[in-house]
Amino acid sequence: MIDRAFAGHPHSHGTEAAIVRELRAAGALSVSLVCELDGEVLGYVAASPVRIDGVAAPWFGLGPVAVEPKYQRRGLGSRLITDCLAALRSRSAPGCVVFGSPAYYSRFGFAPIDGLVLPGLPAEFFMAQSFDGSRPTGAVRYHPAFDTGA
Repeated sequence: MIDRAFAGHPHSHGTEAAIVRELRAAGALSVSLVCELDGEVLGYVAASPVRIDGVAAPWFGLGPVAVEPKYQRRGLGSRLITDCLAALRSRSAPGCVVFGSPAYYSRFGFAPIDGLVLPGLPAEFFMAQSFDGSRPTGAVRYHPAFDTGA
């Protein structure tokens, strides 16, 4: 399902399913949610810890977020993201980062934070959401699973 969700996406390396497998194998999935209907998985979202300036931060990275193509644009991805963010808040996480479309992720409260960067990728697609008002600065590093095939 994850492979199909990202097939043909212009910013995909086709490694999203492998990223999830590696996060799971490493015990690094802090949140892992699915949406299913009659036993068929229609959508998936994950969140995993990030490092800021090389230090384990209590912040998390959102993604991958995937919805079966025939069910896209029906609100499943939005619901998965909303539920994932709620799960992080319930664990007293101070915030979450995401790399993706500003037009999409801004509706969930994501926006750039001055001084918080994801090196090597276009800055306009990197956003954060503080749950507690904190505003960390520095270079963010996702789990090494995200280096898969990049």
